[in-house]
Amino acid sequence: MDAIRARIRDVPDFPKKGIVFKDITPVLQDAATFKLTVDALADRWRGERIAKVVGIESRGFIFAAPLAYALGAGLTIVRKPGKLPWERISEAYALEYGQDALELHIDAIGPGDRVVVVDDLLATGGTAEAVGRLVARQGAQLCGYSFVVELAFLNGRRRLGSEQVSSLVTF
Repeated sequence: MDAIRARIRDVPDFPKKGIVFKDITPVLQDAATFKLTVDALADRWRGERIAKVVGIESRGFIFAAPLAYALGAGLTIVRKPGKLPWERISEAYALEYGQDALELHIDAIGPGDRVVVVDDLLATGGTAEAVGRLVARQGAQLCGYSFVVELAFLNGRRRLGSEQVSSLVTF
């Protein structure tokens, strides 16, 4: 995964002072690296009979769509409140200062669907944990989580319990 790591750009003090943002846009801009990334994500889940790939707003969509295609699975998306047009369920989660929520269409996944949740980055794990709760509420089987980047020093993996967590690049 050195080729992927080499394309991830550090942006200091973004979105606020003291944070080093891991910018994945160079990964997306390079066709070979983007293909390598999607193929590596797919390799982890081949043979697992994944029925649905759940992409987390918004950068998770970028990787969830080609992953669903590669696995022959359906794609569903989780969004911030007020963005999905159909009936939906909502799950609140804690932020550093306050709360936020995520929503999923009520018919996006169903009982027994084998699901993998995808996002670009695992930091504290709060967002992915909330999505896992949405999946469970629908009676689907959460097979695991896939991330392009993991910030291991934030211990987000710990919040995701016993589910499989796969990250391509760890910082």
